[in-house]
Amino acid sequence: MQRLVDDYSVSQRHACELMKIPRSTHRYQSRRNDALLTERLTALAYERPRFGYRRLHVLLQREGWAVNHKRVQRVYRAAGLTVKRLSRRRLTRSAAPRAVLSAPNQEWAIDFASDVTSAQQRIRIFSVVDAYTRECLALEVDTSFPSRRVTRVLDNLIAMRGRPSGLRSDNGPELCSRHYLAWCLERHVQPIHIQPGRPMQNGHVESFNGRLRDECLNTSWFWNLWDARRKIAAWREEYNRRRPHSALGYMTPEEFRRSLAGAIPSPSPAWDGADEIARQGQALRAPAAALTRDPVRANGTDKTAKEWYEVV
Repeated sequence: MQRLVDDYSVSQRHACELMKIPRSTHRYQSRRNDALLTERLTALAYERPRFGYRRLHVLLQREGWAVNHKRVQRVYRAAGLTVKRLSRRRLTRSAAPRAVLSAPNQEWAIDFASDVTSAQQRIRIFSVVDAYTRECLALEVDTSFPSRRVTRVLDNLIAMRGRPSGLRSDNGPELCSRHYLAWCLERHVQPIHIQPGRPMQNGHVESFNGRLRDECLNTSWFWNLWDARRKIAAWREEYNRRRPHSALGYMTPEEFRRSLAGAIPSPSPAWDGADEIARQGQALRAPAAALTRDPVRANGTDKTAKEWYEVV
């Protein structure tokens, strides 16, 4: 209103008529004084800096102040006492079109699962799945998995299976650390991180973890970490060699991988799980041959598995 009067040199009456407001409204001056309320509200806010205006209003009422919550809110905001809330920084990643896979080792999917032993010891399971053949390349079991342990497992797999083109994973701290990203850069492996809150973008390993949970973790009782490693390694061998996979035409992942190489799938020999545990480095520090039932030649003498354990 005052701007109209100053800029266009019109009277206050004319300006009020143009704006269609009463002159009494324009000339109104508030007679209320919130100085005492502001002073007391500020003192309470400094005593309890994380209280909002509603809790401060309750404290004022306990002291005998006859004010409603709307006036307290107005004075609270005018005095700049609003509680500062830290905005959570959220990771944002753009959705990239997923490449069509046509051969093994083009993309590995990795993720973690967790369980607990009978002694209430929390264990974690690190899963590595070939996204094309659906073969489980590794199921490492331990109490924790820092990024250096993750890259050590991946180095062992690369030495046996070759280097993948990419590693698809979520945004966990182990898989976003500087060490992991530097390892990927050094090995010329592309880290493919899914968008936060979109686990379906890593659906192969999520589906695998569902089968692991339903068929192994929920049906097994783990006495300790060693027992969990033994049973989970045996289930991994069952999954790769004897469990039909519906997405592969009810072939096993190993049969499907052999068919891609032109070999005729053949039934796998009997396996008791010990050789696989020894190969993955999860067993006791004994030679792999010591974990078999047959006697082996060591230092010119025949030793059974029991004797090997006594030596170790």
